Amino acid sequence: MPMVFTGPAVALGGIADELSASAAALAWVTNAFMLAFGSCLLTAGALADRLGRRRVFLSGAALFLVASLALAFAPGMWSFNLLRGLQGVAGAAIFAGGAAALAQEFDGEARTRAFSWLGTSFGMGLVLGPLTAGALAAAWGWRAIFALVLVLMLGAVLLCLNAMRESRDPGAGAFDWAGALVFMLALTALTCAVLLSAQSGGADRFVLAGLAVAALLFGVFVGIERRSPAPMLDLSLFRYRRFIGIQLLAAAPAYAFVVLLVLLPIRFAGIEGMAPGLTGWLMAALSAPLLVLPLAAGRATRWCSPAVLCGAGLLVAAAGLLWLAQARHGMTAIPAMALIGIGISLPWGLMDGLAVSVVPVERAGMAAGIFSTTRVAGEGVALALVSAVLAGLIQQRLAALPGAPATAELLAAGRLAEALQLQAGLTPDVLVQAYEDAFSRLLQGLSAVTVLTALVVLVFLRHPERRERVRDPASGAGLEALERQPIR
Repeated sequence: MPMVFTGPAVALGGIADELSASAAALAWVTNAFMLAFGSCLLTAGALADRLGRRRVFLSGAALFLVASLALAFAPGMWSFNLLRGLQGVAGAAIFAGGAAALAQEFDGEARTRAFSWLGTSFGMGLVLGPLTAGALAAAWGWRAIFALVLVLMLGAVLLCLNAMRESRDPGAGAFDWAGALVFMLALTALTCAVLLSAQSGGADRFVLAGLAVAALLFGVFVGIERRSPAPMLDLSLFRYRRFIGIQLLAAAPAYAFVVLLVLLPIRFAGIEGMAPGLTGWLMAALSAPLLVLPLAAGRATRWCSPAVLCGAGLLVAAAGLLWLAQARHGMTAIPAMALIGIGISLPWGLMDGLAVSVVPVERAGMAAGIFSTTRVAGEGVALALVSAVLAGLIQQRLAALPGAPATAELLAAGRLAEALQLQAGLTPDVLVQAYEDAFSRLLQGLSAVTVLTALVVLVFLRHPERRERVRDPASGAGLEALERQPIR
């Protein structure tokens, strides 16, 4: 699944040329997947608890296979992006069902190690995604990327049929269809508004209307969940400091790491003119630490608390972002990218295990859904927001030029040649300089936000809270659940 996320980013140039994509349509290549993934995770987690984790996993895998096969034959950008959204829906079922099933099989320190392996496997996808996608795109075109995805998913299905047992929450009530629908609509409205702001500016009436609709729908969602006897999201969990800290931790990689998986290939290939294969190899510097360090972080919890490891990792990532802000060429960015990867690897291997450790095991589907929704929805919104901010910063530097908004949008999408056509009297160096200055300012801001998140995570996760009883939304019974013991 990380390969599906990062692979097309390396091949955006080929996709745009073959399918005649605009800058706005290219933004949806990634955002359609992330939006569908993030908005469906809560639903998938609730369904996994009710229908069975194995059944939801296999259903998602089947849908994923169909969507990936169809993507290889997509005739245009509308069908391509719709199929990317379908991949995201399937991915939500796969992840929520799989993570909840994993939580049933292991407990205590064994669960920490199991989820560390999960983080490592995600790291493998992030490393191999750009590498293999670049090589496949160079040899056979971007459609070959989805052929590889098909093979890997077939392997996952075969393993599931032989190794995954069925499990469900026997106390789960009726499914919260109203909450699921309203949440998906709210997240869609928010993402669309943020993406539109990159084209029309934050003061545009449609952007403001979209944000207002999103806020209203999120308010409606909270009201529905409060009244529901079996909500998808148990709002009482947010009374606990550590649960809130874990959600903040889930969102941190979105702006400290994940956005770079899309922005850096655009910069290397679109602005600096690197070939897809070389771009893929450069991106390995960012993701390679995830092959080893998540497992090491899981073992290090024997001697150091997860809170300290996670906070320290985010501070290292923030330092890497500041370093990357000074790099003016892809090759000089390698050490900074490696430092970011090292820093984000420490919380990466601990987050999933922490998420399912703060609720009763029978509510593991909800825990996986809430945590993953925060993480993936945060990634989708962060990517849309960061893209809009980058376009805005570029526009500020080109404000004196006619057609600055359209030029900035093209540069943010890595379409330097098309931007030069709009500004025929300028040399490429002028536009590249504007892009680099804006990119540097963006990374400085992301570094500051990451430092702030690290400090909050250290405060919220450092000390376990008192034993308290939490209402089970399904039965109304009290559960001595949240902080039964320190999470180590």
